[in-house]
Amino acid sequence: MNRFLLLPLLALTLTACSTTQAQIQTSYEYDPTIALTAETQAALTPEQVILRLKDGNQRFLNGTAVERDFLSQVRQTAGGQYPMAAILGCIDSRVPHEIVFDKGVGDVFSARVAGNFVNTDILGSLEFATAVAGSKVIVVLGHTECGAVKGACDNVELGNLTSTLANIAPAVYAVDDIAGPRTSSNSDFVQEVAHTNVELTVQNMVDRSPVIRRLVESGDLIVIGAMHDVATGEVTFFEDDMITAETIDS
Repeated sequence: MNRFLLLPLLALTLTACSTTQAQIQTSYEYDPTIALTAETQAALTPEQVILRLKDGNQRFLNGTAVERDFLSQVRQTAGGQYPMAAILGCIDSRVPHEIVFDKGVGDVFSARVAGNFVNTDILGSLEFATAVAGSKVIVVLGHTECGAVKGACDNVELGNLTSTLANIAPAVYAVDDIAGPRTSSNSDFVQEVAHTNVELTVQNMVDRSPVIRRLVESGDLIVIGAMHDVATGEVTFFEDDMITAETIDS
């Protein structure tokens, strides 16, 4: 192709890239490369935090993750941390929270345990993240093809893992409308147990923690479930079942 014909094409390409980057930078009304401060955290509503998590996952899916200077963010957060959200997820290596939500240093608290359930220690950690450190949203993040859920479905027993998987048993027992074997060989059953486990964990947080309940009742916190698809990277939020000040007693 004539090199003079290539120049307009190059200019068009550069313009398109610039437009895309501009849209990425302006659609959030903040600079995601700068760590949160006490002021910027306080200005956020729980609903805005959920939108930022959604936006981040969409950037991850689109391959347009924000370029960050992580060492600069380390320096920015050395004097204090003001994360927007706390995420309770599984230990699965395919679900790194900061990456799938395109977040940087100081943006989110990350609690992880096989099967993303709550116990006293995790509840205490989440109470710190919200009541003390000011996070506006707790996300319970389950995922597809969860080994812990499969183990619970198969009633696996192995050392301390036996008691760990017992925390997922209520979800296994609660699923009674899926045809076929109630084992890990039934992918529909496993997926429904994973979904139910997330929903039960969301409710357990509010039921077992007066601290978290008070924050939800005052409108300062939303507790919401979500599911990460390990085959695509997409996160789906369970907005119909999230617990807010309006829905907490419904």
